[in-house]
Amino acid sequence: MAVDGKYNITINSPMGAQKGTLELKANGGALAGTQSGQQGSMEIANGKVDGNAVSWSISITSPMPMVLEHSGTVDGNKISGSVKAGAFGSFPFSGERA
Repeated sequence: MAVDGKYNITINSPMGAQKGTLELKANGGALAGTQSGQQGSMEIANGKVDGNAVSWSISITSPMPMVLEHSGTVDGNKISGSVKAGAFGSFPFSGERA
């Protein structure tokens, strides 16, 4: 599918720009893969894909335990969207295929 691939992403959080990688693989309406960054590599959970729209979540433990909920769109070789971090609100993310 059009969303499959590896992306270099940047999340613009209150702690500054957080760089990482994202590997996505669509299977019908389901989305699987991994997200890597300062917290290490994590399997994505609750992954969904609908056309070019994608969503998934990851659980982090640092700087505090929380679930980060991602939603965005893939447009050609670019991906962008937002990350919801519980009570801390939402932050934009963007990236390109590696």
